[in-house]
Amino acid sequence: MAEHIPTDHYGTITWLGKVPLDRPDIRSESLEAVMATFAGFDADYHGGLTRASCVRVTSRHPKRTQISNTRQLSILSVEELHQIAAAIGLEELDPRLLGASMVVEGIPDFTFLPPASRLQADSGATIVIDVENGPCNLPAREIEKEADGRGKAFKAAARGKRGVTAWIECEGMLAVGDKLRLHVPDQRAWAP
Repeated sequence: MAEHIPTDHYGTITWLGKVPLDRPDIRSESLEAVMATFAGFDADYHGGLTRASCVRVTSRHPKRTQISNTRQLSILSVEELHQIAAAIGLEELDPRLLGASMVVEGIPDFTFLPPASRLQADSGATIVIDVENGPCNLPAREIEKEADGRGKAFKAAARGKRGVTAWIECEGMLAVGDKLRLHVPDQRAWAP
């Protein structure tokens, strides 16, 4: 495993949420604090140590194969949410409509953090960044329900700004207002 370098970049948690287990749609419910466990957030639809593979990984696994759950969390940035909202003609974009787990403020170019980067809270809770979370039509449907005509523009507007998927490396409490320090892998970019 590559070593990680603690950076001088900190993000502040401005919003936390979870998608209910009995979800009728992808909407999150907001939380003030949550215990981050090895399985993600308790009683979250996306939680669990494993998950059934989906269309995103069919080049490696047939659909519904049990694989490690590296998509426990969907993390967005305040700055990129503002950019998406402006592009689709909204004053703001509610993270609940995107099925978000967390929104952070203060880390530039958030969606393109290097995979395997860590976000660590003072509680010790440590989040591992997996990859960019590609935009899809599910949030677009929820936006459309709230702002007629705006949801259709979401997918294009969110490209490169949809945040990241992540999983829990070390358990601990997370709360709105907590600071998260960014640690990045100490390795050069792949150059085949």
